[in-house]
Amino acid sequence: LHFNLSEGTPLARELRAVWPTFPGLARLLAGAAVGALPRAAIAAEFRAQSDAFAAALGRAPAFVDGHQHVHALRGVREAVLDVVATWPVVPAIRSTAHVPGPAAALKRRVLAASGGRALERELVARGIAHNTVLLGAYGFAAADYRALVRRWLAAAPAEGALLFCHPGDVADGADAIAPARRREAAYLGSAAFLADLEGAGVTIGPAWAKRSSSGG
Repeated sequence: LHFNLSEGTPLARELRAVWPTFPGLARLLAGAAVGALPRAAIAAEFRAQSDAFAAALGRAPAFVDGHQHVHALRGVREAVLDVVATWPVVPAIRSTAHVPGPAAALKRRVLAASGGRALERELVARGIAHNTVLLGAYGFAAADYRALVRRWLAAAPAEGALLFCHPGDVADGADAIAPARRREAAYLGSAAFLADLEGAGVTIGPAWAKRSSSGG
């Protein structure tokens, strides 16, 4: 479930009463910084999007993250964690606490500082499965996506990491990062990606670490 709070229109009437359309990321960051996001309405929206996911796929989400990483923001992370705690099976959740390079240094610092580290503390305390390292942050303008992936693979720790990406086949004008989506899709679907995985000694598999405050 890729939880969205920054583009389009809310599904939940509780959140539509506050935001007829979603605010942009800048407003979300500002509201989170001062503790002004409508937590109860956001929880209702998360339930509505989860229900839509289950209706479309016939099952509950096994993994939760956020569009533009909004799930880590103050006021959002608490709502998400409170809701998933009521589910029969708690999903893995993307952590944005540790985001190594090589690109987008400012973006990586913002991810960690705007809720990533606080979210990780909650995930550990609640024993929720999550990645320990997040790879894939860049500015979308880089023409050589393969070079970036090779450097991310080299930075992956032995215990594993989550590489987030945005592949897709979309027309220019339909999406602000359409060219980047096509570059990513072409590379990730190619033999070059498989060769780079092998060269880095990396295999694709579960990236989750489930920890608790007692170390279990």
